[in-house]
Amino acid sequence: MSTARISETERGVYVIAVTPFAEDGSVDFGGTRQMVDFFCGLGVQGMTILGVAGEASKMTEEESEAFAACVIRHMSGRLPVVVGVSNQSLASLTRLSHKAMELGAAGVMMQPQGALRTDDDVYNYMEMVLAALGPGVPVVYQDYPQVSGVTMSLSTWERVIRAFPQVVMMKHEQVPGLTKLSRIRALEKEKGLRRISILVGNNAIYFPQELRRGADGAMTGFAFPDMLVKVLERWTAGDRQAAEDLFDAYLPVLRYELQPGFGLSVRKEILVRRGAIPTPKVRYPGPRLSPVDHAELEALLDRLNDKVAALESRAAA
Repeated sequence: MSTARISETERGVYVIAVTPFAEDGSVDFGGTRQMVDFFCGLGVQGMTILGVAGEASKMTEEESEAFAACVIRHMSGRLPVVVGVSNQSLASLTRLSHKAMELGAAGVMMQPQGALRTDDDVYNYMEMVLAALGPGVPVVYQDYPQVSGVTMSLSTWERVIRAFPQVVMMKHEQVPGLTKLSRIRALEKEKGLRRISILVGNNAIYFPQELRRGADGAMTGFAFPDMLVKVLERWTAGDRQAAEDLFDAYLPVLRYELQPGFGLSVRKEILVRRGAIPTPKVRYPGPRLSPVDHAELEALLDRLNDKVAALESRAAA
């Protein structure tokens, strides 16, 4: 099945999907279809699979291909699907990319792999990967040096954007990164650099500030992507106070879910409670929530419900 491919004009919220696992650790394809239907009902503009939060590094190549096929086929063109393909093996990266595009993916997401230290190292890596993919594969560049260990300088970014039209989006996750976001937008105006879509990650913890700096939306796995959709809608409509008030109500839960090495378990637990997936199973190594963790999360969600109700009451008054 074919679908529209992503371009530089993308705007909105692309949810980074988890990978549902059964209690025995196998990929849960029934749970995967349940998850696709759930996210399609939240008003998001797209879905990205097999990212860091999708536990792609814990899956075999065969599992990754089967999972991508399940998602894309069940999506049936309702939303564009971007497939994470980052891999130290160029052959594996290329194979999954081409398989995903054959299935009907809208594009692929990749981040550099390996000991790339200089600007030329990074540029040459991008040149090699993009040549292997071919110009017909739209690419999301994941700028996530906290995980990849590779920093894309502004000068290298300019070289990449000028040389490779297939790079159509940045998933912006460098921290601190607000200044970099501002500088990219300034480069586009000052030097006539091609404007690409920038969607932010890191649970969109700086979402209002990033929107103010020129982000086009979010590509992240927060368990309430529908909140990010509403924030963006209000921001775009010019009601920035209402956008920030809604965002602030969710901030304690968002922050709790962002904990390194632990947050994915929180996210999956929330998604179970919301009816998105059947189990909160995280593949090893990955923690399970303790009774204390469950109690903390319960309290945070109760407070969240109260805050959202208060905002709705105030808006209706």
